[in-house]
Amino acid sequence: MRMLLAAFAATTILSGGVQAAHAANVFPLDRATILTGSPFDFKVEFSSVVKPEDVKITVNGQDYKSVFGKDVEFVAEEKNKDKVLGSAVVLRALTIANAGDYKVEVSAGPETKSVTWNVYGTTAQPKAKNVIFLIGDGLSVAHRTAARIMAKGMTEGKANGRLAMDDIPPAAFIGTSATDAVATDSANTMSAYMTGHKTAVNAIGVYADRTPDSLDDPKVETYAEAVRRQTKKSIGIVTTAEVQDATPAAVVAHTRKRGDKAEINGMLFDVKPDVLLGGGSAYFLPQATPGSKRKDDKDYIALFKDAGYMLATSKAELATASGTNTGKILGLFHTGNMDTTLDREFLKKGTTAKFPDQPGLVDMTKVALDTLSKNPDGFFLMVEAANIDKMSHPLDWDRAVVDTIEFDKAIAAAREFADKNPDTLIVVTGDHTHGVSIIGTVNDEKPGDDMREKVGTYAEAGFPNYTDENKDGYPDKVDVTKRLFLNANNGPDHYETFRPKLDNPFVPAIQNEKKEYVANEAYKDIPGAVLVTGIIPKSGDSGVHAVDDVVLQAAGPGSEGFRGYMEQSDVYKVLAETFALGAKQTN
Repeated sequence: MRMLLAAFAATTILSGGVQAAHAANVFPLDRATILTGSPFDFKVEFSSVVKPEDVKITVNGQDYKSVFGKDVEFVAEEKNKDKVLGSAVVLRALTIANAGDYKVEVSAGPETKSVTWNVYGTTAQPKAKNVIFLIGDGLSVAHRTAARIMAKGMTEGKANGRLAMDDIPPAAFIGTSATDAVATDSANTMSAYMTGHKTAVNAIGVYADRTPDSLDDPKVETYAEAVRRQTKKSIGIVTTAEVQDATPAAVVAHTRKRGDKAEINGMLFDVKPDVLLGGGSAYFLPQATPGSKRKDDKDYIALFKDAGYMLATSKAELATASGTNTGKILGLFHTGNMDTTLDREFLKKGTTAKFPDQPGLVDMTKVALDTLSKNPDGFFLMVEAANIDKMSHPLDWDRAVVDTIEFDKAIAAAREFADKNPDTLIVVTGDHTHGVSIIGTVNDEKPGDDMREKVGTYAEAGFPNYTDENKDGYPDKVDVTKRLFLNANNGPDHYETFRPKLDNPFVPAIQNEKKEYVANEAYKDIPGAVLVTGIIPKSGDSGVHAVDDVVLQAAGPGSEGFRGYMEQSDVYKVLAETFALGAKQTN
């Protein structure tokens, strides 16, 4: 018995069972990478209430004050409603000037924690004048392949043309996992790109702490803030989503909850990107205005106008605004997310009746490049093709692929700019992937009514028969008789129709009286439809992100920094190096 107890105790200690209850949390986390001179919040969370005199913090063996140059604020009790979580210490806007490894050791009674940070600098001289960061939200390899085949065609196993992204060298595989899960979302992934710090799912520009307030978590500087602090460059954000959505928000914002869109809108105004184009006007309007999603009387359209911005609310107004010399454009083309390319340009579905003159991603990218390039000091531009993700979630692959084609056309516009301005770094990547693959084709001309039997795999797949007679780079139609068959490895219960959804975007599942998502019977009676049993919890209404690495491509000065396998937080280091953000540039 004594031996069994000893073995049990040893196993418990090795697994962390005893020590876990007495370990403090330290932010930034262990192995954090921090740019020299970049402000960040330092926080220690104790799991019990401790006395301030019992708290001991050293950095590389020295008292922390001698290294940080500041004293921490002691919080006697942090609470979640009436529950006491423990004591904490906080130090806001800390900066570290010298590169190197910093071992931070914390203790208070039995609670201990040790983390090591890597503080890094950059070269003194920027490598590029401009950075164009193009992100296909949810962009997976299957999206790229399908876009090439659908737009260019294929004969005898060889593509009949190339995408613009095909000629940008693949540079790295990027790991996308969050600090709290192997799975991921657009908030934490884009935040890692834009801060150099990994964080938790749904978090942007912060480390996720334990307090219920989503706006008090330990902040880390964003790339746009660093560019503002260290340079005189302009900043641009272009998206087909709401400008407050996770990906564009991560360029500037700090919140534990990506849904804090009204607050994110204020953070956009604080940073004031010189060009801000997308949807989401509902968060700019005071609450008394019909359609507003604000709960206050702030009028951000008026505030941006007062700050010198030209306002555009349509494609025609955007073209007019691009001809002005203010250098500042606010373009808001939808109260929510903008419509997909397939709906906007071809089917006239979705919400195009209400918003008939939305510009596309290419229009917005060209205007942004033209406006930002007027700054002799250069610019940083983030371009997001949001609907690749937003249509992959409901398994609407045709819309997702057509938006990938549009994304590629925006990449072509960036490449054209870089050809004329070789001091430009272009980065093309995704924030995460989806579990989608091209299975083969669906051939309507096969006999019978069973759509499942019309699926061609292996040699039976042959090649699809998309055409592009008008040479606009898009297929003339997506409902050809022999078309690509994309499918997901996850999703809710739904009816697979084997056909493009021409009426409106696909709604695969709806809630029943038990609040469970079940297959949407609106598609049940479509000839040949097959019920597909989902493999995610019934609380999920759509397909989920995959954990697969994303591909990063890069060209131009600074692109040599992207190599092999990289974490998303490592991408920030290359972007910082490209603009020399770790070196003193401005007074």
